[in-house]
Amino acid sequence: MNIIVVGRNGQLAWELRHCLHVLGTVIAIGRPEVDLAEPDSVRRAIREYEPDVIVNAAAYTAVDQAEADRDLAFRVNADAPALMAEEAKRAGALFVTYSTDYVFDGRKESPYTELDPANPLNTYAASKLAGDRAVEDVGGFSLILRTSWVYGPRGKNFLRTIMKLAVEREELRVVDDQIGAPTSSEDIAQATGQMIRHLAGHSRLQALGDRRGIYNLTSQGSVSWCGFARAIVEEMGRRRMNEERLAKVVPISTQDYPTAAARPKNSMLSNEKISRTFGVVLPDWKVSLPKVVEATEAFEAAKMGH
Repeated sequence: MNIIVVGRNGQLAWELRHCLHVLGTVIAIGRPEVDLAEPDSVRRAIREYEPDVIVNAAAYTAVDQAEADRDLAFRVNADAPALMAEEAKRAGALFVTYSTDYVFDGRKESPYTELDPANPLNTYAASKLAGDRAVEDVGGFSLILRTSWVYGPRGKNFLRTIMKLAVEREELRVVDDQIGAPTSSEDIAQATGQMIRHLAGHSRLQALGDRRGIYNLTSQGSVSWCGFARAIVEEMGRRRMNEERLAKVVPISTQDYPTAAARPKNSMLSNEKISRTFGVVLPDWKVSLPKVVEATEAFEAAKMGH
């Protein structure tokens, strides 16, 4: 299989590159030669490699900045995935892309299913939802995986921010009234590989059949941002045997931490459909967290030359 991963060094793209190589030849495309805001560069890169599978791990993810950068957010999160889906359809390839819990408004008290109506609260979420709908409208063989609170050893994410600030500050004030499932980029990549492998054989597209469409894909369990931050700091403390004092994590409300973009209070997604259809079940977030903290410390040490 020729597998194109769009996005080269982002947290999810990196994990996909290292996870999917067992399934075939992985070609990572990204900046500078591919700019998601420039359709021709995306089209050229895909046609050059005649892919069997295209996995889009690139996105505009600056949630607050998107409020002032609406046009770019929509070009990257809606127009570019639609173009990739069209190119995949043209090549007879499977297309996999990722969406977000933020397409929902968070007012529901139980976990959201794939059939619940979307109601984005911010521009980033609206751009991702537009991408989901545009990909579905293309009518090719696509899987749209909606995940939440993605974190990993690389890139810009909540875990890396907390790990940095925990050693720099005495106190971290973190929102405690938004609930979700922190999901590791490695777990997402492994699940993606499992789904592609599930469809492998003489015709991946025939095997996909009517199973194309949207699937929720998050870790098991739930926690608030504050609870997640506290768990990160506690894991750091365990690993360092308290050799240095780490920040105290203090709960605050959403009102105490105003942001340009509104966030949903409930980001929980039901994973029943993906479990039933593909047998994919991610670990509990508490199981994955220690591994990611360890990998993050190793990555930072390697960067420093230790």
